[in-house]
Amino acid sequence: MSRAALLVLADGRFPAGGHAHSGGAEAAVKAGRITGAAGLEEFCRGRLHTTGLVAASLAAAAALGGDPAALDAAADARTPSLALRGVARRLGRQLMRAARATWPCAELDQLAKEFPKGAHQPVVLGVAARAAGLGPEDAAYCSAYECVSGPASATVRLLSLDPFEATAVLARLTPELDVVAHAAANAARRVLDDGVEALPAASAPLLEISAEAHAAWPVRLFAS
Repeated sequence: MSRAALLVLADGRFPAGGHAHSGGAEAAVKAGRITGAAGLEEFCRGRLHTTGLVAASLAAAAALGGDPAALDAAADARTPSLALRGVARRLGRQLMRAARATWPCAELDQLAKEFPKGAHQPVVLGVAARAAGLGPEDAAYCSAYECVSGPASATVRLLSLDPFEATAVLARLTPELDVVAHAAANAARRVLDDGVEALPAASAPLLEISAEAHAAWPVRLFAS
């Protein structure tokens, strides 16, 4: 298939359910860690080099044909927060519905059968990228971009941040997106020989703690 399929998969209008999630930005805004463009940039940079790298590596490994069940277990092990594991599976389930309608294939069908309540979103993303004829770097780029574009979009709503400023934040992060995507794809290639232990396990404890607190809020604008 055409590599232009990446544009479809990464498009914010692709019905994968991400619009309902802030990637931790809502909790960060309430805590005063994001008050404007500068805080958003630091927040996104932190996500990108920690949980973003892990997610991009999982997606790239799945796009290479790695065992989805093993990758899903690896994702679980790298996500201490029960709330975030639930979010990842809900997003994976929604992405699966969209991907199967867009790029029908036996691999997606098998994954949906094996994980009826949803596999981790990066794993589904990687299998979807593979179904679309895309490679590990493509899947890694898509995942890494989602990691920062979600919080940027959410912050526009949460703070009435100028959308131009939010987009400028994403533009300034593009060199680091390159670094993370390439590192993720290289880690994914090692998985084929060394198993899922070759995947990075970078962590962001404050994101995990904030996710647990956010899940208990009685009123919230975003699901996560």
